[in-house]
Amino acid sequence: MRNKKNKHLGIEIDPELHYKLHYISKYYGRSANGEILYLIRQEIRAFEEAEGKIEMPPPADTDANDRPL
Repeated sequence: MRNKKNKHLGIEIDPELHYKLHYISKYYGRSANGEILYLIRQEIRAFEEAEGKIEMPPPADTDANDRPL
């Protein structure tokens, strides 16, 4: 079931890139969406190893100590 807190990301992609994405995702046994998420996670991991952890800001409805406003 879909997590309602997840964000939606729509992108335009040219036909060649689309075909190659699906080819690679099938090769690894993932959906195209799963392959994109895998690649994004890999890039974030590499960035954080090189530049340091990216901290998430607190949700708008909580303070810095995660207490409700």
